[in-house]
Formats: sequence, structure tokens, C-alpha cells
Amino acid sequence: MKSIQFKYWGEALILAIGLFLAGGAIKQGIVQFKEMDRTVTAKGLSEKEVKANKATWPLKFKELGNDPSEIYDCIEKDTRIVVEFLKKNGIQEDEISLAPPVMVDQQANMSYSNEMVRYRYKANCVVTVVSKNVDLVRKMVSKQASLMREGVTIVGNEYGEDSPVSYEFTGLNEIKPEMIAEATKNARKTAEQFAKDSDSELGKIRTADQGQFSIDDRDQNTPWIKNVRVVTTVVYTLKD
Repeated sequence: MKSIQFKYWGEALILAIGLFLAGGAIKQGIVQFKEMDRTVTAKGLSEKEVKANKATWPLKFKELGNDPSEIYDCIEKDTRIVVEFLKKNGIQEDEISLAPPVMVDQQANMSYSNEMVRYRYKANCVVTVVSKNVDLVRKMVSKQASLMREGVTIVGNEYGEDSPVSYEFTGLNEIKPEMIAEATKNARKTAEQFAKDSDSELGKIRTADQGQFSIDDRDQNTPWIKNVRVVTTVVYTLKD
């Protein structure tokens, strides 16, 4: 009887020792896994000021009257004056586009009363300049008042834009590699400082996210100067 109890006791002891050793191995495995997975995530910023290389300038004017045929004659005359003004100042013909005039019958518009409408028809016209010569367009904007001497009044922006010209930078692909390299370099500096502060060494790159490039006006007064920005996120391994 005692031998049987001793046998069961011995098996239980062996089982307990086995579970203890297994538990220790599992615990040690978790710690090693965490050690192997030690990482630091760092962000690197790169910013660059660039000059716009494309300008879009819509010259808007309108005609009012009660006789559609007379209005169209005035539109043709004013359009010719605007185009001649542009060409005389250096804008190329292939940089000028003409939109068909939009005629509005104001009397048919229920928001107007007959007493308020002096001219039944209103024609909105746009001559658009799209040019890579940004400096030239900027100079010409300041000269557009001279069109008034010839009877053409360029109307302001209907939607309250700060500038009558929109400026773009289209050379992003040319500066992308340089900026990504700079952002990655800055991310590494941040990660190296973190590793130093934590008594670790920086390992290899685990993952890297280039991030999205943004192009914005530097400020509202100089919309032809753009600020290009990118933030790169890099995950590094850490080692002791």
C-alpha cells in the first residue's frame, strides 16, 4: 500500500517539476521575444521653400445691355483688346485661352424685379493665361489697370480670393529624393538620441513610411513662394 502511494507521489512530483520547468521556459521565451522585438519609432521632417513654376491668371470682364447682338459685338472688341494687351507684354499665343461668354437674362431671373434691372442681359467673359513665366505674369497683373483706358474693366474675384492669380509648383518629383533622404536622416538622429538615452544601440530599419508631401503657400502675401513639407516615419530595432 505504501509502495503504491509512493509511486503516485513520485509521479506527481515529477509532473510538478516538469510543469515548473516548462513554465520557466515559457517565461524565458516571452522575455527573449520582447528583447528581440525592441524597436523605436522616429519621425523626420524635411521642409523646402521653392518658387512656383506655373501661373494661372483668369482675366474676367463683363458686358451689360438690352440688345444681345450689341453685347456680342462689345465682347469681341473687349476680348481683342485683352488678347493684344497680353501679347504685347510677352505672353505667347499658346498660353492664352478664350472661354465662350456666358449670357444671363436678368429679367428672367425671379430674384430681380423689373425696377431693379436696368440692363436685361449680362455677359460674363474670361480670358485665361496659363504660363510658366511666373515673373512676367506677376508684372502684368500690376499693369492690368491700363486696360481701363481702352474701355475694358477687369472685375474682381467673385469668391473673395486673395490673389487673382493661382500659382503652382509642378517640380515635386525633382526634389523628392533629396527631401526623403533629409527626412530619413533627421529621423535617424532622433532615434540615435533615444537609443543613447536608453543605454541601447540603434539597429537596422524595421519599416519606413515615406509620408505624404504637402505644398502650401509660404504666406498669404507671397503665394508664388511655396513651402514643401514631408514627414518620414522610420521604425528601428534596438540592441544592447
